[in-house]
Amino acid sequence: MCGIAGIVGDIPAETASIAEMIRLLHHRGPDDSGVLTSEHAQLGHSRLSILDLSSAGHQPMELGDLVITYNGEIYNFRELRRELPGPFRSDTDTEVLLHLYREEGPRCLRRLHGMFAFVIWDEKNRRLFAARDRLGIKPLCYREIPGGLSFASELKSLLVLGRPSIRRESISDYLSYRYIPSPESVWEGIRKLEPAHYLFWEAGRLEIHRYWSPPETPDIDDENLALELLDELLRKVVREHTLADVPVGVFLSGGVDSAAITTCLDAPRTFTLRDEIGRRDEGDAAAALARHLGSHHSEESAGAPDLDEALETLPGLFDEPFSDSGAWASYLISKLARKQVKVALSGEGGDELFLGYKRHGAWNPDRGSVFAGFLARLMPPLTHSGRSLQRRGQSGFEHYCELASGFTRRQKEILLPRRISRERDDYWFFKRHWREDLEPYQRLRWLDLHSYLPEDLLTKLDRVSMAHSLEARPPFLDHRIVEFVMRLSPALLRKPGQSPGKLLLRRLIRDRLPPGHLDRRKQGFNLPIRSWLRRRPEILDSALDRLADAGFIRRPRFFHVGNEQSLAILLLDQWMQREFGG
Repeated sequence: MCGIAGIVGDIPAETASIAEMIRLLHHRGPDDSGVLTSEHAQLGHSRLSILDLSSAGHQPMELGDLVITYNGEIYNFRELRRELPGPFRSDTDTEVLLHLYREEGPRCLRRLHGMFAFVIWDEKNRRLFAARDRLGIKPLCYREIPGGLSFASELKSLLVLGRPSIRRESISDYLSYRYIPSPESVWEGIRKLEPAHYLFWEAGRLEIHRYWSPPETPDIDDENLALELLDELLRKVVREHTLADVPVGVFLSGGVDSAAITTCLDAPRTFTLRDEIGRRDEGDAAAALARHLGSHHSEESAGAPDLDEALETLPGLFDEPFSDSGAWASYLISKLARKQVKVALSGEGGDELFLGYKRHGAWNPDRGSVFAGFLARLMPPLTHSGRSLQRRGQSGFEHYCELASGFTRRQKEILLPRRISRERDDYWFFKRHWREDLEPYQRLRWLDLHSYLPEDLLTKLDRVSMAHSLEARPPFLDHRIVEFVMRLSPALLRKPGQSPGKLLLRRLIRDRLPPGHLDRRKQGFNLPIRSWLRRRPEILDSALDRLADAGFIRRPRFFHVGNEQSLAILLLDQWMQREFGG
């Protein structure tokens, strides 16, 4: 895994900043770095060596007039290489990708099995091509500048070219989603390339195209056939994801997804983070599973989470407001794994594909509770009880938005200044991907795959792992698995109501696990925000005061909300202080 950055076009001398852009990405690739410059291009690369550890894998890499800087892994690169004329000077997927693009242009994307974000500069035609993988595992952002285009793996590198103003409406988006959805960012003029898209830039003209979408309509409802096909495909893909010339491990929790991945491997290295709060600790279950499967297991206690350390560290990883209380645990488990391996397999995608979230069962596609809606109008909006009643008073699309959102529509009406709240439809991003033409559970899978998964979970996975120079790979998000599972009837995955999801996956692996393992109630590893704030309420009060003084919120009289909402405010305030002082 790596960091990439560059500037192309008519490059004035004062924007010759590629060395600094790459320096800021050193954590993504500390093993090597390179810069290639010409009259109309400056391309840079920071390398984490995973395949062909020799200097032959140095980037940027040239092939005639083509130059590539690339972040990712192509698991079928050796198959592709056998079909290409060469010649080849390395055993890297980078060189194969460069040759494949020369032969097929953008059509090459359809043949890639893997995760990637890459840029190819055509020096002869002064044309840039950039692409991001189908599910959005690897990041790529870009910024149009006078006469040119700049790009990078992370937003921080693009700020080297000048710090633009904040998009005020992005604060509204952040409160709605806990992230700022693609293609926007918190900064004016800086955008993110969306998953499954590629772009061309030439002579000031920018074109963006989608190249892939998952299947929309399920056509497999035979459970035995589904089990057979899933078993074969999952084993194949998980083993392919261990492709590396360095040690590989697995993040192992007490849950279904990491267990399913581990069962596909022979004696892998596994890593678990224990939680000091015993009722949430999954360490014993993970250790029992590791013994049962014969993995080489390592674990570490997180100890008592340190609020100050978490608040100081997390905003710098994401470069814009971002709030997910699981990020700190992911940061710590990545730190543990990196002591032994350079690559770790992770279970992201299992809940979205196999309908595993509680909100999938809680969603009401029909009429909401009129009584709950009435009570919601009587309760203070910015309270935990008020939020719960606001949700239960909704149905259909609005109900799911309220379940999946950070702050409800009513809470934002109270919290945001009117000039900000009126600039944005609260759920514009969800509306982009809501498909009324799909069966209800298929509708939820479609929405989650296009919103929460890439914008929250995969953003989190990339930043917290790369902070420790660790390459994280989510096998469930290989496009072949996604395409297959989206063809499965949702009835194979979840029954209506509150029944457990992932029924097919559970059935597939039940006999491979210790007795009773799947009957456990899964516990999240999240920060204990409320217990902290009971001891130190002044932290939240000060954050609300500062944000109100800066004009980003209106200071509420009552603010007694849950963990995720309190954390969102604390991280927003911390990010503002980090960027602007105070």
